[in-house]
Amino acid sequence: MADLWTGTHTALVTPFTAAGEVDDARLVRLVAFQVDGGVDGLVPCGTTGEGATLSKQEQIRVIARVVEAADRRVTILAGVGGNATDSVVAHARDVEALGVDGVLSVVPYYNKPTQEGLYRHFSTIADAVSVPVILYNVPGRTSCNLLPGTVLRLAAHGNVAGIKEASGSLPQVMEILAARPRGFRVLSGEDNLTLAVIALGGDGVISVVSNEVPMLMSRMVRAALDGEREEARRLHYHLLDLMNLNFVETNPIPVKGALALMGLIEEQYRLPLVPPTPETRERLRRELARLDLIESYVGRP
Repeated sequence: MADLWTGTHTALVTPFTAAGEVDDARLVRLVAFQVDGGVDGLVPCGTTGEGATLSKQEQIRVIARVVEAADRRVTILAGVGGNATDSVVAHARDVEALGVDGVLSVVPYYNKPTQEGLYRHFSTIADAVSVPVILYNVPGRTSCNLLPGTVLRLAAHGNVAGIKEASGSLPQVMEILAARPRGFRVLSGEDNLTLAVIALGGDGVISVVSNEVPMLMSRMVRAALDGEREEARRLHYHLLDLMNLNFVETNPIPVKGALALMGLIEEQYRLPLVPPTPETRERLRRELARLDLIESYVGRP
C-alpha cells in the first residue's frame, strides 16, 4: 500500500436485512469477497453504500466493521459528505478515529454553493482532520460542478490528496490532469470511462462494478496502469455491458439486484430507493450468466 490512492477502490454497497437493519454478517462477507478479489481499497458509506439514508450512528457502525474486517489488507476511504460544513467536519473527525486511511467528501448538494464556497468547504474539512481528503465531484447528483480551477486550487492544500471525478466530462478530467501537482491523484468515478481516464494519465477508479467482479475489474485497471493496452481493452469490453447495466436505474439499485442474484446479499433497499423492474432484473440475470457469475438460468422464469 505504498501509494494509497491508485488502482481499484470498490464503492461498497451496504447490505440490509429484511427488517431494514444493516446486515453485519453479509457486510463482512462482502469485504472478504473484495479483498480476495484483489481490490486496492474499499469505500464504505458513499453513494453506492446508500450513505444518504444511513444515520450517522449507522455510518460509524458500517465503517468500523469494514475497517475491522479488512484488517489493513486494503485501504479504507470512508464516505463523509453533506451540505453543512460544520456537520461534515464533526462527522469526519469521528470517522477518522475509526482508523480509516482517508475520507471521501462529496460536493455539497441542494444548496449549490459558489466555487469560492466549495473551496472554503473542502479547505475547512481538510484543515480539521489529519487523514487525507479525497474530493468527490458528481454534478449529476449534487447539481453543482466542482470546476477544474477550484480542484487545482484545492490540490495545493497539503491534506487534499485527490479527486473522484464523476462529471462525465473527459475534457474536465484532462484539464485537471494537465495541471495537477505531483502526487495529486485523479480517480475515475465512472466505470465505463476508467480505461480512458487512465490512458489520459489518471490513477484508477472508485468502482461500482467491482462489487460484482472485483477480480476482473482489478485486473483491467492494473493492466491499464501497467501499459498492457490490449489486455486492458479486452477486459474493458468484456465488462462494459455490466458496467452500463449498473446504471440503467439509479445506482445502487441494479448492483444490489445483481449481488442478490449472486447470493451475496438480500435484495433490500431503503426508501426512496426500490427494487429494479423485472426487465432490469432479467437483463442483469442474463449478463451475470454470461460472465459465469451465476448458474445458467435456461428454462427459469
